[in-house]
Amino acid sequence: MTYLKKFRLNNKKAYILGGSGTIGFEICNALNDFGAKVINLDKKFNSKLKKNIKQIKFDFSNLSKIEKKLNQIFKKEGLPDIFVNCSYAFTKDWQRSSFKEVNINSIKKNVDLQLSSNIWISKIVAEKMRKNSIKGNIILLSSIYGVVAQDSEVYKNTKIKVNSIYSAVKGALINHTKQLASYYGQFSIRVNIISPGGIKGKIAGKRNKHSSKFIKNYSKKTALKRMALPSDIAPAVIYLVSDAGSYVTGFNLIIDGGWTIT
Repeated sequence: MTYLKKFRLNNKKAYILGGSGTIGFEICNALNDFGAKVINLDKKFNSKLKKNIKQIKFDFSNLSKIEKKLNQIFKKEGLPDIFVNCSYAFTKDWQRSSFKEVNINSIKKNVDLQLSSNIWISKIVAEKMRKNSIKGNIILLSSIYGVVAQDSEVYKNTKIKVNSIYSAVKGALINHTKQLASYYGQFSIRVNIISPGGIKGKIAGKRNKHSSKFIKNYSKKTALKRMALPSDIAPAVIYLVSDAGSYVTGFNLIIDGGWTIT
């Protein structure tokens, strides 16, 4: 057997929701490199994506319009064999989501943006695959903070605070993935989720990047003594959506440099 062929994605159509972002950008390029026809769905285009990657503007902030928008896109571009949701939407007050500052309206809005949208979109996509007998793959993104609590120690002497909403959303997504996989497995549809550790780069909701103090605090708690890079995450997607991972479903793949092992 030539195992390399198991990773090829020739003739597969892959939609990436949030493909213009830090992780999504790498996932788009990786899927493209392995032969998939990639379509990026995002509010903004990323000019650095490869030219053969199609980009379509897509805003899912209005949950009631998501199904209609997806149906229009699928009708024009074709149904997905692969759907990866690596979107990360949040409200303008996201940086004020500590237990001391958060309010109920912000909780509701962010749960809708980050959790309800994920649940609704993955259900729509899975049903499209089922009704059209597509043996497809759906990938969601969680975080190590969907598995363990945030460690406030890494935020000491930095401008970052514990977020009271983030862990609740990410933890719920992991169980949602298991539920989807349990039901849609009978239709040969695989659903998995990836939980990355801290990604070195831009802070969500802020223009600036991680401070050297935060990077040092975070890195010393990992076995590999560094933060994750977006390029550490993309290869895992290839494994999970290709024939190499054909017997894997309902799995939460943790990529954290050893953060959660102790």
